[in-house]
Amino acid sequence: MPPELIHPEHFVHVRIIIGMVLGISISRLLVGVSEFIQHPKAKRIYPIHMGWVLYLFLTIIHFWWYEFSLVKVQVWSFQLYFFLILYTCVFALMASLLFPSSLAEYKSFEDYFQTRRRSLYGLFVLLQIMDLIDTAIKGKQYFLSLGIEYPLQQLVLIALGIVAMVVQSKRYQAIFVFLTLVYKGQWIFRLYDILN
Repeated sequence: MPPELIHPEHFVHVRIIIGMVLGISISRLLVGVSEFIQHPKAKRIYPIHMGWVLYLFLTIIHFWWYEFSLVKVQVWSFQLYFFLILYTCVFALMASLLFPSSLAEYKSFEDYFQTRRRSLYGLFVLLQIMDLIDTAIKGKQYFLSLGIEYPLQQLVLIALGIVAMVVQSKRYQAIFVFLTLVYKGQWIFRLYDILN
């Protein structure tokens, strides 16, 4: 499609769909966390689980923020639209896995988390891979503007996530989520403090 036929409402439409799916994800996280407040004796907080809840919440907010860069996309194809919907659905899946509809089969959130560990870390790895693709979609100039730190960061997170899928060490998982939260938080505030 020639640039003169591109309409700004295309981007608005995509943002609305993305926003709906991400809204479902945040809603799932908020409802899940509120149950710890509502039923403190029945549902005990597991720190590693809660760390990944915080990570996902922060990442969803970050995603929503930097997706504004999609305004730079000149031509929207169905493939790009489909990819972005899939990407946001991974957030919803991870939120749903972090807060299942029932814990009846498990003793606690710790038991649940460790039982579903491979699926959760698998989705974490998938998010990092999709983030690389999404960043590339915004254009070579945008990708390069993030410096060498960005691709290195993603590769390290992918490698650490794969290790977490295999290694059962709770100490490793605790250190992993703590360092990921600290690094991701400072990365976001260092690079994305102003919407541009």
